[in-house]
Amino acid sequence: MDNPRSTASIAGHPIHPMLVTIPIACFVGTLLTDIAYWRTAEMTWANFSAWLLTVGVIVAILAAIAGLTDFLGDRRIRAQPTAWLHMAGNLIVLVLSFFNMLVHTRDAWTSVVPTGLILSALVVVILIFTGWLGWALVYRHHVGVADETT
Repeated sequence: MDNPRSTASIAGHPIHPMLVTIPIACFVGTLLTDIAYWRTAEMTWANFSAWLLTVGVIVAILAAIAGLTDFLGDRRIRAQPTAWLHMAGNLIVLVLSFFNMLVHTRDAWTSVVPTGLILSALVVVILIFTGWLGWALVYRHHVGVADETT
C-alpha cells in the first residue's frame, strides 16, 4: 500500500515542510532577541523581535494552509491521531504568535517584558513538541514520503 500523499506539493515535493522552517526560525529568533532585549534594554532587539514575529506569522499562515490542504486531502492522514495533535499544536503556536506580535507593537519595555518574553518562550516549547510530532508523521507514518519505485 502506498504512503499518504501530500496534496499541496510542487513537482512531488510537499510544500508544508518547505515553509515551516521559516516560521520556526523566526519564532526561535524572537525568543533569542527578546532575551537579548530583556538583558540589555537595547531597543534594536525589540525591533528585531517585532520583525521576526511579523515574518513568522505571515509564513506560518501559508504553511498552515499547505498543512491543512494535506490534512484534508488524504483520509489516511486524518486517521492519524498524531496529525490532529500536530495541527492543533501548530494552530496554538500561530494564535499565540499573533497575539505576541500585537504585544510587540507596544512601546519600549512593555513590548517585550514580561508578556512578550513569556509568549515567545511558550511558543518555542510548543514548537519542540509539534516538531517532534511532525517528525513522527514523516518517519513513523510515512506521510508525504514518496514510495520507492523499482
